[in-house]
Amino acid sequence: MNILLCIILGFIIASTGSISPCFLNLTVVKISLKSGKKAALFLIGGFATVLFFQANIGAYLASILMKNSTYITLIQQIGTVILFLLSANFLRLHFNQNKNTNKIEIKKSKAYLHGLGMSLLNTFAIPFYFTTISFLIGLNYFDYSLYNAFYFSIGSTLGSFTTYSVYAIVANKIEHKLTNVAQKMDLILAVLTGGVAIVNLILLLK
Repeated sequence: MNILLCIILGFIIASTGSISPCFLNLTVVKISLKSGKKAALFLIGGFATVLFFQANIGAYLASILMKNSTYITLIQQIGTVILFLLSANFLRLHFNQNKNTNKIEIKKSKAYLHGLGMSLLNTFAIPFYFTTISFLIGLNYFDYSLYNAFYFSIGSTLGSFTTYSVYAIVANKIEHKLTNVAQKMDLILAVLTGGVAIVNLILLLK
């Protein structure tokens, strides 16, 4: 399969998936507002590192689990529990947050590690890549192999990094308009993760 095509497909899919509101891009906005663009870029670097492997895992699962719904259900159940835990944590942060809106200096290494942790807790990524790659396989646009998955992951990493960087840059330029949103960011994250968890639970109970 064409290397360039794998990279382009990964870039487009990851960019599209990263545009929609989720706790990752909202966290980028929050860190960019509070700690500056550089800290946000290191945070995104942490995201990108984990996303590379998540895209590989998603591609692998798409190649072997399309005919076995048992494993998919188990992944959904684990993901739902993690989402509820994340929602509870964001609510705790919202009610215990410091109301001071001054910028907080965060070390670059800490921002990167924070990005790694947040991305590892992101239960959207692997199911997202599994679904989209399964769709591509069904349309004969993607043939799974270690090399194709590797190049697809490179493209998806670049796409996610680009989209999240735009969030960081835009947030920094219109800081005065987003200050009120930043103060309520943890609540927004709690509602988003809690809402998705409830939807997943309803689907699992059907």
